[in-house]
Amino acid sequence: MVRELTLSRIRQGLRNKEFSSREVTQAYLDRIEELDPRLNSFTQSFRDAALAAADAADRRIAAGEARPLEGVPIAHKDLLATVEGRTTCASRMLESYQSPFDATVVERLGEAGAVVLGKTNLDELAMGSSNETSYFGPVRNPWSTDAVPGGSSGGSGASVAARLCAGATGTDTGGSIRQPAGLCGITGLKPTYGRCSRYGLVAFASSLDQPGPMALTAEDCAHMLTAMAGFDERDSTSVDRPVNDYVGGLEADFSGKVIGVPAEFFTEGLAPDVERAVKAALDQYRALGAEVREIHLPHYPYSIPTYQVISAAEASSNLARFDGVRYTHRTAEPENLIDMYQSTRAEGFGAEVQRRIMVGTFVLSAGYYDAYYLKAQKVRTRIRDDFAKAFEEVDLIAGPTSPTAAFGIGEKATDPIAMYLSDLYTTAANLAGVPGISFPCGFSEGGLPVGMHMMANFFREDLLLNAAHQYQQATDWHTRIPEGF
Repeated sequence: MVRELTLSRIRQGLRNKEFSSREVTQAYLDRIEELDPRLNSFTQSFRDAALAAADAADRRIAAGEARPLEGVPIAHKDLLATVEGRTTCASRMLESYQSPFDATVVERLGEAGAVVLGKTNLDELAMGSSNETSYFGPVRNPWSTDAVPGGSSGGSGASVAARLCAGATGTDTGGSIRQPAGLCGITGLKPTYGRCSRYGLVAFASSLDQPGPMALTAEDCAHMLTAMAGFDERDSTSVDRPVNDYVGGLEADFSGKVIGVPAEFFTEGLAPDVERAVKAALDQYRALGAEVREIHLPHYPYSIPTYQVISAAEASSNLARFDGVRYTHRTAEPENLIDMYQSTRAEGFGAEVQRRIMVGTFVLSAGYYDAYYLKAQKVRTRIRDDFAKAFEEVDLIAGPTSPTAAFGIGEKATDPIAMYLSDLYTTAANLAGVPGISFPCGFSEGGLPVGMHMMANFFREDLLLNAAHQYQQATDWHTRIPEGF
């Protein structure tokens, strides 16, 4: 029943009473039970609670009291706090943690009427680019179960691509919404920093993290973002600014828009089949009436090392609270207080998280702070300035989402540098704070999805959604379904 339906189509069908929320929710829950063992995209499902919420939604629809997303089944990344179920962050450290409150974006989607099917798997504490670092095991890409789905929001990406939910939340620190969206062949949006509240998002790197929507189409993401966005007094980094009409702006005339393509994007390391797909997409934009011109982002090549230094430094600070005293995991029978701290963290955190904590502690240490952390912050300012200058000349900046299509599980697990380069095209948007979107634009020679990445100026999510929607109206890449799902 739900295999061919987008979130927007479900929303319309529920309002037209073509089917009930219970029918749709039941269909998704059955698909999760049947198909997710092949993917491992969910850490938990909420069958009883979801069906109860669906029944309540049907009653509201029947009474003419439907809210914007009434009865639409979605999932939440297991990095966002939810009262229902556990908030594990895919870490042993939080394996049994139950939150006493909902994250703001969870709360707002609930207030819009969405039905929550469960929580999706991720790289442990959002640290990873392949969804292989999860304490609950790797997530598999529905286009090829031997390949990764991307990370850290790989569970959300895989579940949407496999039609196990109509949409899902993700979080993006250096590409963690857009990269899995690209590798799984769906649409994913990282909003401007401060556009969506971070309250209730378990922090990885506080100056970079941002929640956002993941769904099949730009129209779907527009509906989700409308519910998620807006000022939140509980988040000191939330921006008090009106929310744009994301859905109404989808059909805006796109002709005359100027798309900048950085020369720095098309260099060594970009797979030829990915480059061909992206350039074909740019040709499609020319056919839509846009102007495409080459630009330069001089400091873009430094975005990966800059991101790694800043994100690791913030992670080492944020994760200090997981010490065996205040949260769930604690080592058994420690010899003394120091042993409790050391053993708890050694047992509770996986190798990638430990690696980033150690790097972060090093770059913040006396004698190295100026050489690494302070210098990285200066480069971050240069990267932000490059974007500001570019957006004086162009409306959008476009390129690949990832240098390659999805790679094999285990292929880069022992090479952290190669893994980090998977986020080559996405990290700068987080460093600058600008919004970015990924949407499918073709397939690799191996039959795996290729994503196109676009960035816009601050708070121009409406323009990104308009650009992606106009492209999706002219192409059908976003309608393809993985075989067997």
